[in-house]
Amino acid sequence: MSPSRRHEALAWAVPRLRRSRDLDTPGAERQRIERWHARLGRRLPTRLVPRFGRRFCVVTEVLTGPAGEFASYVVTPRGTDPHRTIVYLHGGGYVAPIDPFHVRYVSRLATGLDARVVLPDYPLAPEHTWRDSHGAVTDLAARWAGDSEELVLAGDSAGGGYALGVALTLRDRGGPQASRLLLHSPWVDLTTSTPHTESFTLRDPWLFLGKLRAYAEWWAGPPEDLGRPELSPALADLSGLPPALMFCGTRDTLAPGCRLLAHRAEQAGWDLTYVEVHDLIHVYPLLPFVPEAREAWHRTLEFLR
Repeated sequence: MSPSRRHEALAWAVPRLRRSRDLDTPGAERQRIERWHARLGRRLPTRLVPRFGRRFCVVTEVLTGPAGEFASYVVTPRGTDPHRTIVYLHGGGYVAPIDPFHVRYVSRLATGLDARVVLPDYPLAPEHTWRDSHGAVTDLAARWAGDSEELVLAGDSAGGGYALGVALTLRDRGGPQASRLLLHSPWVDLTTSTPHTESFTLRDPWLFLGKLRAYAEWWAGPPEDLGRPELSPALADLSGLPPALMFCGTRDTLAPGCRLLAHRAEQAGWDLTYVEVHDLIHVYPLLPFVPEAREAWHRTLEFLR
């Protein structure tokens, strides 16, 4: 079945609106991102959610990692006392902050599931590595797992890989655990060694392999960290993880990594449901007004409820 016209329109428009293209050189890309970061105002971007302030209460918590403090936003529908908490790790290649599409999606999760959503605004590469936030985010997830009746770990793209890495750390620590995982086109192999990755990227209008390799190196820090479970969970021991739902399209550079994760999950006996849809682009369930995203949304609600 062919993708819908709305999907195809967004598959054409989104990469152009985001000015997606491969890097010129890693050095030039690093300078560009550092200049961008210097201008960033790290506030929760709510403009795609009508009446956000009336509908949701936002509390800002301060987390502390090795490189200093960073914010975490707790978004709760007004007039509710949720018993379920969703810790959502945003995507963006570890170099981009929370954007309005993330806020739009998590606000739907909050209202659709009567849940609070916790959004860590973790420090970004290239100025920071995974070590500057992973421990603090894992501590945050463990605290909410202990304080809530149910904790869901979720994320898209880089954030999906981050969420799975946190789940692995929670498992290895013992103590409170997540009860479910929700992963949208997660980036689960930062080594980019998964077979067929280079052929899949030829049809991807959004993600570019040169950028992914540079971003992975910056996020890892020492090259030997690239294969660590916290960064490349598809290469890790996957036993003992909570049930998970994962979505990906085949017009996505990260699809081979998702297939590898699904294969290794089956070998490990991990209850992972993998939904792969032909010819859809990266993180398609987050796209607005797309029939395929609506279908993914209904499946997500069914899984998490």
